[in-house]
Amino acid sequence: MHELSIAQNILEIVRQYVPDGRRVKAVRVAVGLLAGVVPDSLDFCFGVAAGGTPFESARLDIDEIPIRALCRSCRSEFPVEHFAFACSCCGGVDLDMLSGTELKVVEIELVDPAPEAP
Repeated sequence: MHELSIAQNILEIVRQYVPDGRRVKAVRVAVGLLAGVVPDSLDFCFGVAAGGTPFESARLDIDEIPIRALCRSCRSEFPVEHFAFACSCCGGVDLDMLSGTELKVVEIELVDPAPEAP
């Protein structure tokens, strides 16, 4: 299950960017439909990997990114649906993928610090 190593890498990214002592409320990731990641498995593995760390109460929010392609023949941009990798305009199969392969951390939401007593 490679989702566990992905979850561990996400937590390492969070560690790099979150100041010591700050609590994380949520981590938002973008996962393309072609990234080879099962979102439910990633969510489960994130909870396991975060357990016992300062980030164990953090939530993982996953944005699934649809597949979009550009036809090199007719230059049409179109969504790829049902994994049918053929241009919806000309039927060409010489395509550039524009989206759907992403796997990235896009946002880290921190818990507001408690106000200091006067």
